[in-house]
Amino acid sequence: MKLTDFKFDIDDYNVPEEPVEPRDAAKLMVLNREDETISHKKFSDIHEYFNEGDVLIYNDTKVFPARLKGKKEKTDADIEVFLLRELVPENMLWDVLVEPARKIRIGNKLYFGPNLMAEVIDNTTSRGRTIRFLFEGTNEELYKLLDDIGEMPLPPYIERDAKEEDKEQYQTIFAKERGSVAAPFAAMHFTDELVEKLEDKGVEMLPITLHIGWGTFRPVEVEDLTKHRMDSENYHISRETSDKINEALASSDNKVVGCGTTAVRTIETSITASGISKPGTGWTDKFIYPPYDFKITEGVITNFHRPESTMLMLGAAFGGYDFIMEAYEEARGNDYRFFAFGDAMLII
Repeated sequence: MKLTDFKFDIDDYNVPEEPVEPRDAAKLMVLNREDETISHKKFSDIHEYFNEGDVLIYNDTKVFPARLKGKKEKTDADIEVFLLRELVPENMLWDVLVEPARKIRIGNKLYFGPNLMAEVIDNTTSRGRTIRFLFEGTNEELYKLLDDIGEMPLPPYIERDAKEEDKEQYQTIFAKERGSVAAPFAAMHFTDELVEKLEDKGVEMLPITLHIGWGTFRPVEVEDLTKHRMDSENYHISRETSDKINEALASSDNKVVGCGTTAVRTIETSITASGISKPGTGWTDKFIYPPYDFKITEGVITNFHRPESTMLMLGAAFGGYDFIMEAYEEARGNDYRFFAFGDAMLII
């Protein structure tokens, strides 16, 4: 498969800038791989496709306000810093992207209001820098300040400015572990009522954590997909989650469903040579594209993603390239909403 196999024109696609309310009122396209049939439902109907003992894995990462606007020392020029990854918490060191990059050099001090300043200590890429926050408080107090002054990092294709409501709106109901610069989109469709319906059926809803980095938006720039490298992202799988996955894998009656591409990438990273899931914490740069032999995942919930994106490629790897591209065309014809705040598909 080549990059251009995943190219399509989005000019006449429905790309919303706000989520539908309630969240589970979003459309749900159900793709059955066995007979290649497509059904049109509401996301609130998704519990109908689960049985007692099935395992549904979701990502409990939490998005933090990673976009900071400030001033450069001496010149008072406007600058923007995008926080990518906390490197050394005790030293308040961060990997960031900066704009305008050409004007921000090692040694520069950056001001984000009267209570927060940072110093640039290294260049990492053309736009990347390592900064140290010069802050007298604790790390938790720094995060509280970032929550107050930062903006939510909405995807670049959402053209409106971030607003205060996005600090709640651009999250899932599962958001718990702070560390992402993007929400796990598929999980944004769940409501407390829908979770209760699934749990009443005996579905095991279990978390993993994968902190989503800026790489989720970084375009694939090579035609040969084997040469693309994903950015490494930090993940954690608990012993309970791994044990429940392995119980389901050992049963002929139950299935393991990944909610979102991040959940799928994480559980597929956890596989051992003996074919079971292993708990632990680590880094993954797993890139899933056709063809791929899924070891754990038996169902996928995902959104409708951007052309040439790694998320679209993962969906095609699981659902089959021709079937997924057919589904995208049908979604366009039925006015499905695309991308972060869009509708969902369930591939079984």
